[in-house]
Amino acid sequence: MTRLWVRLMKKHRIERQMTVECTFDGAREALDEACRALDVPRPIWLPKNEREFSSFRMTAFTQDHFVEEIHFERMEIEFIDDVRRKSKDPRNDFGF
Repeated sequence: MTRLWVRLMKKHRIERQMTVECTFDGAREALDEACRALDVPRPIWLPKNEREFSSFRMTAFTQDHFVEEIHFERMEIEFIDDVRRKSKDPRNDFGF
């Protein structure tokens, strides 16, 4: 199962959060759904966010990404893949 984790951060703490089931390519639609559920405005997705999301599977939005005033400092999103990937590094091989 894959999900998008949306966190509303204020003073370096999670103020509100939720997860939405989605695929990696459907992250924007899942973000729209989470924004409706959390009753917050939808952020503007810039090329910087696209690069961060495709490289690191996470990105953040600040007040600069919103047209309306927000009551939190930033919105962080992270794509969570529950499939455990086995490391190819031999130092991590414990013989299991």
